[in-house]
Amino acid sequence: QVQLVESGGGLVQAGGSLRLSCAASGRTFSSYAMGWFRQAPGKEREFVAAISWSGGNTYYADSVKGRFTISRDSAKNTVYLQMNSLKPEDTAVYYCAAGLGYYRIYEYDYWGQGTQVTVSS
Repeated sequence: QVQLVESGGGLVQAGGSLRLSCAASGRTFSSYAMGWFRQAPGKEREFVAAISWSGGNTYYADSVKGRFTISRDSAKNTVYLQMNSLKPEDTAVYYCAAGLGYYRIYEYDYWGQGTQVTVSS
């Protein structure tokens, strides 16, 4: 069992930066790939970024590639999403997830409660 708690969301102006954190509980954290997804009002939840269990491989949606960076610190049981050059279209609730896959929602078994990111123009 893995429990996930996101933090770091907030209101930022376009062009600004935020760093999201996802703290995980459970001894099996290092066994899971970790992902970030987001859901804007009226839209489906979409993949943002993922990182392999070892941290050696990372994956990004085209819309965030070059602006967002995912990383993990297994000693702290935490995964991060550094978001730079934010755009108003990045506004959404961001969810952290743990699972055995990378891109698809159904590949993740555990989800956090989400943290709101709002980017003003």
